[in-house]
Amino acid sequence: MSALAGPTLHVRGHVLVGDDREVGDLWVKDGNVTLTRPSAHGTNMVSLEGWVLPGLVDVHCHIGLGADGAVDPATAQEQAIADRDSGVLLVRDAGSPLDTRWVRSRPDLPRLVRAGRHVARPKRYLRHYGLELDDIAQLPAAVTREARGGDGWVKLVGDWIDRDLGADADLRPLWPDDLLAEAVAAAHAEAARVTVHAFSDEVIPSLLAAGVDCIEHGTGIDADLMYEISERGIAVTPTLLQVGRFDAIARQAEGKYPRFADRMRRLHARRYDQARALYEAGIQILVGTDAGGTIGHGRLADECAELVAAGIPPAAVVAAAGWQGREYLGFGSLVEGASADFVVYPADPRLDVEVLRAPEAVVLRGQVVAGTTV
Repeated sequence: MSALAGPTLHVRGHVLVGDDREVGDLWVKDGNVTLTRPSAHGTNMVSLEGWVLPGLVDVHCHIGLGADGAVDPATAQEQAIADRDSGVLLVRDAGSPLDTRWVRSRPDLPRLVRAGRHVARPKRYLRHYGLELDDIAQLPAAVTREARGGDGWVKLVGDWIDRDLGADADLRPLWPDDLLAEAVAAAHAEAARVTVHAFSDEVIPSLLAAGVDCIEHGTGIDADLMYEISERGIAVTPTLLQVGRFDAIARQAEGKYPRFADRMRRLHARRYDQARALYEAGIQILVGTDAGGTIGHGRLADECAELVAAGIPPAAVVAAAGWQGREYLGFGSLVEGASADFVVYPADPRLDVEVLRAPEAVVLRGQVVAGTTV
């Protein structure tokens, strides 16, 4: 099957439009969803059948980022296509050193919500990844610039190893509490939300005091703060694929930084318990792969499988990767008149997330762009 130039698609089966809500049929006409059979569709109607989800969401993805920093646009395009072909049709790019605004003009690539560059300090994050501030007092102004250049999000690095401590080096917060609060207020003044890289427990109280909107990784969130995070509506992206690498990171660091290595091993060992506890506390869980850098693109199904392995129900994981994630980013689901961005599966992924690994059809802006039926 080739991509369609504008005729009608008819999808029969189970169209999932929200928690415990589904309809039986969906049509695509002129790139948009309709739940009413078109009165005329010509001779090029194409039918599909299966379980239909709105385009999946990867909320922690780095299009334009490679292991050594920014990649060239051709590589960034390959990354975006890998995400798209996996069923991810909406990406929140949680920090990239490459200006990827051009992705939004490409109808064949996923919809992109940009957060600009990671904001960090020299030697306190991965080299060539972020915007490194020599003077920490520049943080509020830098956040304002990133907010104005992004799509309603700013990404801060909240903690990282402080190698200046030598053998005692360990995860430490990057920013003083008052300056962090000023920076978050600066982002909010630009109508932008703030998400923060956070591995340690030490950084979490300052994030809550500053009023951040989202926490990435969240491996150090203490149980006694989980319910506060839930009550305040702060979402957390567990990124279990990335946390699964912590043991390897510890092995690399143990000779020179034993305290840091010990911490990373402990966070790795409890990663499933931590993710399940976040979910059971009522925190909104977002699904993000942390693709880019050291993790390949197109792995949302792997991240979903990890969340299920942690003990989160498959139906909850699918909802988070689908309509809940879309709503969180301000995008709609499969309602009348919406852009036809959806994925067709041969079975119900809410019963078995392994179904997510092989979509039969990926439809973006009304075009069949990938899938086993293409």
